[in-house]
Amino acid sequence: MVSKKYTLLAASLCLLASYGFAQVKTGGSYDPSDSSLVPSKRMPQHTEFLNGTYNFPAKPRNQWELGVKYGLAHISGDIPSVFFTAPNFGVHIRKSFGYVFSARLEYVYGEPRGLNWKQTGVNAQSAWATVGYAPGQLIYNNYKTRVQDLSLQGVITLNNIRFHKAKTGMNFYLLAGIGGMIYDARHNAANDATGTIYTAEFGSISGNVYENRKDTRKALKDALDDSYETRAENDKDVLPTLFDDTFRPSFTLGGGIAFKLSNKWNLALEDRWTFVKDDLLDGQRWAEQGDLTRDYDAFHFLSLGLNYNLGKKSVEPLYWLNPLDYAYSEIRNPRLMRLPKPVLPDSDGDGITDQFDQEQTPAGAPVNSHGVALDTDGDGVPDYKDKELVTPTYCQPVDADGVGKCPCPDSTCFDKYMVRQDDCATALGALPSVSFKSGSNNLDADAKAVLATVAARLRNSPQCKVVVVGYCSSSKKEQQLSWDHVNKVITHLVESEGISSDRFVFNYGQEGGDCNTVDLRGATTGEDGPATVAPPHPNLRKK
Repeated sequence: MVSKKYTLLAASLCLLASYGFAQVKTGGSYDPSDSSLVPSKRMPQHTEFLNGTYNFPAKPRNQWELGVKYGLAHISGDIPSVFFTAPNFGVHIRKSFGYVFSARLEYVYGEPRGLNWKQTGVNAQSAWATVGYAPGQLIYNNYKTRVQDLSLQGVITLNNIRFHKAKTGMNFYLLAGIGGMIYDARHNAANDATGTIYTAEFGSISGNVYENRKDTRKALKDALDDSYETRAENDKDVLPTLFDDTFRPSFTLGGGIAFKLSNKWNLALEDRWTFVKDDLLDGQRWAEQGDLTRDYDAFHFLSLGLNYNLGKKSVEPLYWLNPLDYAYSEIRNPRLMRLPKPVLPDSDGDGITDQFDQEQTPAGAPVNSHGVALDTDGDGVPDYKDKELVTPTYCQPVDADGVGKCPCPDSTCFDKYMVRQDDCATALGALPSVSFKSGSNNLDADAKAVLATVAARLRNSPQCKVVVVGYCSSSKKEQQLSWDHVNKVITHLVESEGISSDRFVFNYGQEGGDCNTVDLRGATTGEDGPATVAPPHPNLRKK
């Protein structure tokens, strides 16, 4: 009967826990870069990790678990246990020291009961003899024991380390621990109301000759009260006591399964055994039974518990987290990983990587964004071979050097009809200026449109260079802002318009102009300068 009730209870608890498990949504873990989760003693490691000098993130501060439980208790001893809804409960506090191991301090209180449906004879040394039963008299041995156990346990969890899921909503664990137990075993040997022993009651049940356990136990339940007034045999004279109860060191083994209800709550079904080197937990020595069935008794507790996670600025207890989560998330979407700067091959050195380069051109040859040599006038001769970069259409076709044959309008034509290729100021004309908002280094839509016009003129005069002039230098801030403006204009023309960087002369910090304006003009004959200049005050540089 007891076995069936235990089975039914366990099945009901599993069903309830499964319902709770079905409601929880599992997801990712914590953010390893969150400094608020790292205790001060591990902050140096956290700093090294964020700086990329240490591969492993610091262990975060994690929550404590506080749990309460209620369940069934019995003693595995010399007298069969009976099912009884006594106040069998436990409380614990648990702290994780890693993703696998945690420690738990637990207190358990239980009042297991037992009843032998078979008659046994009274031993002259037993407690039954001290209340009036004659040695050898047949009785129905019984007990109720108050058990209190306090133990420190190590708990092992393994199934949170998962390779195909971020978290688990179900947690299997094993536990083992040591502690101390006090107990007080008592017999129901006399009627508490009358003070008489159960000689007549035991005799009437024996006279009816019940042949099965169920009928015998029912008859005993009807005949006996619930007093348990007689203290059972114990070894208090030779063993230490605490609160007038017998004290014994204890060793606990057990296991359980927890079902996650939320990030704060979980439900746990647990089974644990507590062993003591004592045969009197049920008040009965094995030797009195006349056999050698057992030396020591054990306390068993099957429970259903509700656990709550305590702590602020802390992650869940680590046994709920997957230690592989950080590594997998970085592989999938790198955020904290230090990635090497990509080095892409450019065989011909034209600024277009081989992956996208459609033509291998000689060194210095101007190319477009696909690495193809420019042919500004479309005469079929690339610019790096063309001796006449801009040949009007009516002067084509051209020879191998790109020089066309233009018809002279009359016999008076002379050089002034042709623009000198080295007169860039004339070839490009007056170039527009670029304006920035005060203190800003951003190009608005109007500025980009102006630069698109400049780029079109530069493509039509590929032999020309442009001087980019920024103004103001009375302070470090103005000097750096002037440099930022000039650099911004050149960078936009190179990266967005495809103009070669060597066609610009970098000129900043000049006087006589507006601080928020950049002027552009064609370089005069022989005028040259660097295309790039180091920033004067990099710490003031605007991105």
